[in-house]
Amino acid sequence: MGNLLYTIAVILLLIWAISFFGGFYTGGLIHILIVIAIISVIIGVIRRAA
Repeated sequence: MGNLLYTIAVILLLIWAISFFGGFYTGGLIHILIVIAIISVIIGVIRRAA
């Protein structure tokens, strides 16, 4: 399950980077994607430490 969280985080980060640096206008969606990716990484780190 931990690998799945990191996979989702990487996919969200890639989508965010493509949208942000590629010049596509997605509005607030860019920020939502980066927040979700960061939260999933934090959850993965907390679950591994416990």
